[in-house]
Order: sequence, then C-alpha cells, then structure tokens
Amino acid sequence: MAETGVTQRRLYLVSYDIADEKRLRELHARVKAYASGGQKSVFECWLNRQERRRLMAAAHAVVKRGEDRFFLLRLNPRQQAKLLGMAAAPSDPGFFYQG
Repeated sequence: MAETGVTQRRLYLVSYDIADEKRLRELHARVKAYASGGQKSVFECWLNRQERRRLMAAAHAVVKRGEDRFFLLRLNPRQQAKLLGMAAAPSDPGFFYQG
C-alpha cells in the first residue's frame, strides 16, 4: 500500500534571512518546531505535505517582501550527503511529536 501525503515525509532544507529582529525570532520559533537539525537560520526538516503547507503559511505570515528571504528546498533522498567537520548526515527519526 502506498503512503499518503499525510504520512510520507520528505527531507527539506529551510533557510531564511530576516531583517527585523522580532520577525526573525517569530520565524525561528516556527521553523524550529519542524526541524530535526540545524544551526542559526538553516535547518533540516522532515515534512509531510500538510506540515509543509503549514510551514509555508507561517513563513508567509512573517516574511516581509522586499526585506526578508525564506528558502525551502526539497532534498533528493538518493543524493549522497557530503559532510565536513563535525557534520552529521540527516536522518529520519522514528517518530515526531508536535505538542
């Protein structure tokens, strides 16, 4: 049986550059709620379709056109990760909790 869009998760790279400190904190909190790893303003997020839509809606609510940038890139699961330094390969945890 094929997985539905609700349960099938895909790996995304999320990055942003927000000019205003208040908007930056707000978007950081929203992205971090979905993140499985990351630093400062770049995060790895395993998202299903519904979560992706909610994250994009949250970004649209915070990002100010002409001042800020938000980037969501779906990563190819077949691509081999190239790591440097203390980096760790992204992994899909056994479960996600959203509270």
